[in-house]
Amino acid sequence: MSSSEEYIQFIIDQIEHNGEISYRKMFWEYAIYWHNKVVALVCDNQLFIKPTISGREFIWNVTEAPAYPWAKMSYLIEDRIEDREWLSELIRITAAELPEPKPKKSKKKI
Repeated sequence: MSSSEEYIQFIIDQIEHNGEISYRKMFWEYAIYWHNKVVALVCDNQLFIKPTISGREFIWNVTEAPAYPWAKMSYLIEDRIEDREWLSELIRITAAELPEPKPKKSKKKI
């Protein structure tokens, strides 16, 4: 089952972002970006946050699950999705701890 456009839009609307957040469809699911960092995935209409030490401390009672069968474990957010302030802070905390994305290699012309 893939995620719906309505669900990803709901998640994006829940995050107070001032334009720093975006999403991209990937293989019928979605990646959520904060300042070009992947901070979360939406798979099967469920929200998975990238794991960080600060995120774990903020969530406190963490539920971990893979976003898809071969994925690394992430923090599954189920019961606080409608808490805009809490979810926005979790995204900011997560993004602050994640490394900057590696620069993409340019393709050489022959």
